[in-house]
Amino acid sequence: MKKKILLLGMMACSITMMGQSKEDTTDKGWYLKVGGSYFVQTAATEFPVVGGQLPNRDVYTGTLGSNKLASRESVTGSFGEGFRTGLTGGYRINNRVGVEMGLNYYSSNSKTMAETTNRLISYNPATSPAATYVSFEAEGKIRAFDLSPALVLFLGKSHGFEPYTKVGIIVPVHGTLEIDTNRDYLTFVGANQVAETKAYSKDVIKPNPTLGFMASLGTSYKLGKNLSAFAELEYRNFTVHGKTKETEIYTENGVDKLNTTTSFRAASYSAIHTNYVSSLNSTSNNSEYNTNADTTKAKEELSSYVGISGLGLTLGLKYNL
Repeated sequence: MKKKILLLGMMACSITMMGQSKEDTTDKGWYLKVGGSYFVQTAATEFPVVGGQLPNRDVYTGTLGSNKLASRESVTGSFGEGFRTGLTGGYRINNRVGVEMGLNYYSSNSKTMAETTNRLISYNPATSPAATYVSFEAEGKIRAFDLSPALVLFLGKSHGFEPYTKVGIIVPVHGTLEIDTNRDYLTFVGANQVAETKAYSKDVIKPNPTLGFMASLGTSYKLGKNLSAFAELEYRNFTVHGKTKETEIYTENGVDKLNTTTSFRAASYSAIHTNYVSSLNSTSNNSEYNTNADTTKAKEELSSYVGISGLGLTLGLKYNL
């Protein structure tokens, strides 16, 4: 009797395992997803120093000896707001678990990183009656390609919908932070404006390698035998540290001043090239710390970082291969 019960139990277990195996392999296989996203920033941090300017929004009032700071506010933000397009390849191990690898291109919205209005920068009545004021604005924008490996947990199907969650990491493979700075120099003698110079510069910062974190909650909806639509709500967070900076464009009143022998910025290599380091001392290639700094080599400055944290909605199509 016991042998019969044991045999029946083994048969039941076998049938159950066969049923589970059949169920688990129903959706097993490869798939492709293509989609577009829009992210909004979720955390704002203070931006780094830009071209020697603190991340502030400063307004100066008055003239000559009475020119003074009237207001100041910190400029904060994140480059986590912007558009993304991506192609994702996935493999569904069984009905519940899968893995994905995404290749994405991200373009952030432009963010003001520093701003100054009407600051007196030059006046020496002993040598010249002229006084020069500057107003400027620096805006940054990130463009980047990244890989995003992730683990996917499928939560079951109902009426054509299949919700799922996934967690993974973000691995930037190429990207830059571009900073466009517009400066307006106004020169006065007394109350009369005698000169104006509009200067524009474009600095390109390349990052050090980094890793980020992402988590998503989504659902797909079956449109056909192999085709589905999907929507995902995704949170991501990572920071990028600068590695090098190069001034690629510098003009004054629309005239190139970067690639001419008379240009101040072309006068030394260190004026347009920067290497970011973790500390500065008397041996650093920086004239503020080392009187023997070599202008034929890249200037060294303290490394800074920018945040790329955001919450985004992705819409797209999924095709089972």
